[in-house]
Amino acid sequence: MDKVSTDCPYPGCFFCVMKEGNPSKRRTSILKFFRELPSQDDDGQVLPISGLWNTAMTHPNDPEFVDLGIFECMTALIWKGLKNRRWLSHDQNIYIPYYAAHIIGSYTMNMEEFAESAVHAGVIPPLVELLRGRLTWVEQRVAVRALGHLATYASTFPAVANHGEVLELSIQLAMSSLEIVYSHFYQYVDRRRSYHCDLLTRGMGGVEMESRKAEEWASQLQCWSLQLINCFAFKPEFLSVICKPEFLIKLPGMWGGLVNENSPAGIGLLRTICHHKLGRGPFASCPGIVEALCNIARSSDDWQYMAIDCLLWLLQDPTTCHKVIDKAVPALIDLSEISSLGDHKKLGDSIVTVLQECVQSQGTGRNSLSNRTKELIDELLNSRQRLKWEKSMPKEDLHIKQAAGLVVKLEGNSLFSSGNISGAASKYSEALALCPMRSRKERVVLYSNRAQCHLLLQQPLTAISDATRALCLHNPLNRHAKSLWRRAQAYDMLGLAKESLLDAILFINECSQSNDPDLSLRQNKVPDYAERLVKKQMHAAWLFREAAVKHGGVHCEGDAGDVFGQEADDSEWETASESDIGNDGRGEMGEDDIEWKNDNERTDKYEKPSIKDVMHGYSVQLAEDET
Repeated sequence: MDKVSTDCPYPGCFFCVMKEGNPSKRRTSILKFFRELPSQDDDGQVLPISGLWNTAMTHPNDPEFVDLGIFECMTALIWKGLKNRRWLSHDQNIYIPYYAAHIIGSYTMNMEEFAESAVHAGVIPPLVELLRGRLTWVEQRVAVRALGHLATYASTFPAVANHGEVLELSIQLAMSSLEIVYSHFYQYVDRRRSYHCDLLTRGMGGVEMESRKAEEWASQLQCWSLQLINCFAFKPEFLSVICKPEFLIKLPGMWGGLVNENSPAGIGLLRTICHHKLGRGPFASCPGIVEALCNIARSSDDWQYMAIDCLLWLLQDPTTCHKVIDKAVPALIDLSEISSLGDHKKLGDSIVTVLQECVQSQGTGRNSLSNRTKELIDELLNSRQRLKWEKSMPKEDLHIKQAAGLVVKLEGNSLFSSGNISGAASKYSEALALCPMRSRKERVVLYSNRAQCHLLLQQPLTAISDATRALCLHNPLNRHAKSLWRRAQAYDMLGLAKESLLDAILFINECSQSNDPDLSLRQNKVPDYAERLVKKQMHAAWLFREAAVKHGGVHCEGDAGDVFGQEADDSEWETASESDIGNDGRGEMGEDDIEWKNDNERTDKYEKPSIKDVMHGYSVQLAEDET
C-alpha cells in the first residue's frame, strides 16, 4: 500500500492526499480537505484548486469529489473572494473565484444529479453575485456558464429562476459583453490585468495571443449569456421580459463571430422565441428582424434551418402572417428547391406547402397578399405543376426541351462575351423556362450565370436571389463555389459584411477541394481577389468593431478597396456537361465549348498567403473544456 509522502512540508497537502493508496483514508482526507480549505489563509491555495479545475474538465462525470463536498467548498471560496478583498489580493488568491466557478460549471455540465447537489450546496447566490460583475468580466464568463448548465435541467431551473435578476442580468450581459471585454481588456494593452492574461493564455502567450483569446472569450461570454436566456425562453411566463424591442433587434447580430462557429448564438434564441405564439407577436413587430432572418435563411452556415423554421412559423400563424409575408416570401421561394437540410427532410416541399396555404387563406384588407407576393407564389406553384407534367412527358420531348435550352444558353454566353449583359440575362431567363425542372445541374449553371449578369448590372438583390437558387439546387447543398463567390460580392455591394465574409470563406474552402482547374488553388494559395474580400470583411465584421468605433479604437471609414467587378471574378461562365435526365437521372449531353477564363489574364503573380494563414483562427470552437 502506498503511503503519503513524508517529504511534503504542507500537512494535508491535496496532492499528497491524492496519492493515498487506501481508499478509505483517501476519502476521509479529501473530505477534510474540502471542509478546511475555505477557512485557511495559507499561501499556495491556488495550486490545489487549479488541480481540481483540471480534474473537473477532464472527468466531469466522476462523482467522487461531488460526493465529498466540492460544491460546498467552491461556494465558500467564491463568497470568501467576494467578501474579503484583502484575502483576494494576497498571493495568487485572485485566481480562486474564477477556478471555483469554472469547477462548478464543469461538474454540472452533463449530470443532472450533480446539478441538484450543486443547488443544495448553495452555489447559485455566489454565482449570481459574480454574474452581477462584482469582480470582473472573466468571472462573469464562468458564472454565466455555470448558471446556464444549472438552468438546463428541469429539476434545477426553478432554483435559478427564483433569483429574478438572473434573466435581466443575462440580457444586459448579452448586449454589453463585447463592449465590456473590449474596453476593460482588449483596448489598452498596458492596462491588462496580469491574472487575466495568464488565464487567457495559460502563461504561454504574448500580446497577440492574449488579444485573440480575448475575442474568443468575449464571444463565449455573449453566447453563454444567450444560452442561459434560452433556458428561460422555453417558459412562456418569461417571454415578456425577453421580447423587448431593444433586445430582439440586436439578436440577429449576435452571431458568435468566426471564433465561435459552433454556437447558434442569437439565431438559436430567436428560434426558441418564435416557436411560441406569445413570442411571435413582438417578434414580427420588431423592425428589421424579418429581413435579418431572410439573410440568415439564405446563408450557408449550420444555422440556416433555424431561420427557415422561424419564417415558416410566422407565416403559419394568422396573427403574424400578414406582417411578414411580403418580406419572407422572396427568400423562401429562393429556398424552395432544397431537398434536405440536416435533419430536415423535404424542406423545400414544406416551404411550398406553407406558401400554398398562405394563398388559400388570404383575406381582404390588411390580411390580403400584395400583388407582387401573390405573383411570386403563383410562379412557384406553376413550376411545381410543371415538374409534375414533365414526369409524364416522353424522354424524347424532354431532351428536345433541354437541347433548346442549351442553344439559348449559348446565345446568352455569346451576348455576355460581346458586352450585352442585359441581353445575356434575358437569354438565361429564357433558357431556364425551357430547361426541364429535373435538370438540376444545368439549372445551377443558368442561375449562377444570371447572378453574374445581375452583379455587373449593379442589381445585388436579384444576384443574391439567383445565387441562392443555384446553391439550393447544387449537390452537395450550398457548395457551388462560383455561386458562393458571386453572392459574396453581392452581399458586399449591400454592405452585409458578415454574410459576404462567410460566403467568401466557403468559396475558398470549395476552391481547395475543387477539381476544376480554374478554381483549384494552385500550390495551396488563396486567390488574390478572394483574399482581398476576406480581409475587407474580416475588418468590417470584426467582433469588437462596434465597441471599437464607440471607444475610438476604429474609425468608420473603410480601409479596403472595392473588390467588386469583373476583375474580382477569376472567370466568366460555367458550363454543365451533364443532364439529370435519363434512366437513372444522369443522362449526358455534349460539353459546352465556352470556358471559364481569367478576365484580364492578370500577370500579378505575387506570393499570396496560404489557406492555413488566411483561415488562421477560423476553426476555434466553443468547447466546454476550454479554459
